[in-house]
Amino acid sequence: MRSSSRGLLLSMVAMTALLPAGARAANPAATPPMGWNSWDAYGLTIDEREFRANAGVLAGIASLGWRYAVIDEGWYMGNPLGDRLETRDYLLDDFGRTVPVPKRFPSAAGGAGFKHLADWVHTLGLKFGIHIVRGIPKQAVYHNLPIAGSSYHAGDAADTSDTCGWDDGNFGVRDSAAGQAYYDSLLALYAAWGVDFLKVDCIADHPYKPAEIRQIATAIARTGRPIVLSLSPGPAQLANVAQMASQAQMWRISDDVWDGWNFSHESPEQTFPNGVAAAFDTLAKWSAYAKPGNWPDADMLPIGELSPHPGWGDSRQSRLSAEEQRTQLTLWAIARSPLILGANLTRLDAATRALISHRAVLELNQKATASHEITPLPPALAGLRIWTAEVAGNTRLWRCFAFFNPGDKPATLRATWQELGLANGSYRSADLWAESPAQPIDHLELTLPPHGSAIYRVEAR
Repeated sequence: MRSSSRGLLLSMVAMTALLPAGARAANPAATPPMGWNSWDAYGLTIDEREFRANAGVLAGIASLGWRYAVIDEGWYMGNPLGDRLETRDYLLDDFGRTVPVPKRFPSAAGGAGFKHLADWVHTLGLKFGIHIVRGIPKQAVYHNLPIAGSSYHAGDAADTSDTCGWDDGNFGVRDSAAGQAYYDSLLALYAAWGVDFLKVDCIADHPYKPAEIRQIATAIARTGRPIVLSLSPGPAQLANVAQMASQAQMWRISDDVWDGWNFSHESPEQTFPNGVAAAFDTLAKWSAYAKPGNWPDADMLPIGELSPHPGWGDSRQSRLSAEEQRTQLTLWAIARSPLILGANLTRLDAATRALISHRAVLELNQKATASHEITPLPPALAGLRIWTAEVAGNTRLWRCFAFFNPGDKPATLRATWQELGLANGSYRSADLWAESPAQPIDHLELTLPPHGSAIYRVEAR
């Protein structure tokens, strides 16, 4: 199916084309992006009514940093529950670009695309994001549609020998002038809609597509709009960090994380799905690369209610226990991973709402520096995982220590601050989750439940 709204889409592209060639936008991700993505609760199926309802809830916690409202895969599918990609009925414009289906997104009628919806999101004080799979739709190539703003056609840009192994609706894009023209036209359209966040899939790993990453980053820069580029899926490889860090703000360091502590895999090569436990090693390996504008991404937070059509499995309440959910958020926070909620926000229970509204823990994610795992640990702490980070307060620098018990039995720890790396001296400490007042303390002693965690703020007396 193709949209016939050629005139409005041409005017959108023309407006974007007025930007100076090579205009460079400001850093769009000085701190780890925080927000919500539709995949864990809605899979391919979300519609405008459901998106607006979730965005409305997100706006209520935006002051805590939750600002990105992202529509994941499938917004261009007329039949997202079709049993095969060919039956899902992609909607394209006259230039071979996927556009939102008006029967699911009524504000897209008349060729407006996501312009009206993005404008509404912005009025809430939020930022608007979408997901795409890299490449050019096969339907555009079969009809050899023209590429907006160029003399090329889809057939010139497409690499018909290349498809995504788990979503073959698109062909790859050639590393050529025609291929760049296609991505330029795509990003010009998204910038005109008001997109602030672009998650591109089948590009960071299995397979890694460096040419298409470069083409997309170039196209974003040419729009002059500050758009966060998020690369999926993982596990991204450390050998590729230089390119990813120079051209994207987020890249997935694991395959999809779902609501389990551990998942059994049939072979070492299998990476889907991942549980929370696997993130300890992954985040430790990538911690040195987290800095303003570059955020190794441990994936979404599959907490709360995952319904009505989660991207994997049946509709359900998260299978992570309350302790495991808090441990996941604590680890993601101190490791400075982006924080992207997966819950159906319209069905938050009190416990989930309290978890995602804890200002001190969220500020740690946004303000910490020098985050890393402490290794090696004293023998008395064997089996635990301990992270530390520095945070600049109003008048002094303070340290944060997060303690994790990845084991299946309770674990007791006792350690002085000096054993954890602080200089000799007197300190006071406060339990960050309990929001207790700081007390003079020379050592810490506590028992962590299985898969449990604790986090403390420590400062000199």
